[in-house]
Amino acid sequence: MTITLPYSLEGKRVWVAGEHGMVGQALVRRLASEDCELLRMPRRAIDFRNQAATASWVKANRPDAIFLAAAKVGGIAANAASPASFLYDNLMI
Repeated sequence: MTITLPYSLEGKRVWVAGEHGMVGQALVRRLASEDCELLRMPRRAIDFRNQAATASWVKANRPDAIFLAAAKVGGIAANAASPASFLYDNLMI
C-alpha cells in the first residue's frame, strides 16, 4: 500500500520525535523516500516531558514539520501497576 502525503515535504526540515521507537522508526523509513531533511537527535538528548528543553531544541533546529511518535511505553503489567504515571508522562510529552 502506498501512502500519499496530503502536502509536500520537498525541501522541508522534518523531525520525528521518538524516532528510536517502533512507530518512529517506521516513520523515518517512510520519510527517507521523501526529498526532505530529516533532523536527528541522539536517543536520550532530551526528556520530552521537559517542555522548556523541547521548545529550546525546536527553536534552535527550526523543523518545518514534526511527527510526534514519542511516548512512555510499557507492557500490560507496567501499565496496570502505574497507570497514572504513564498517563501523566504521556500527557506531558
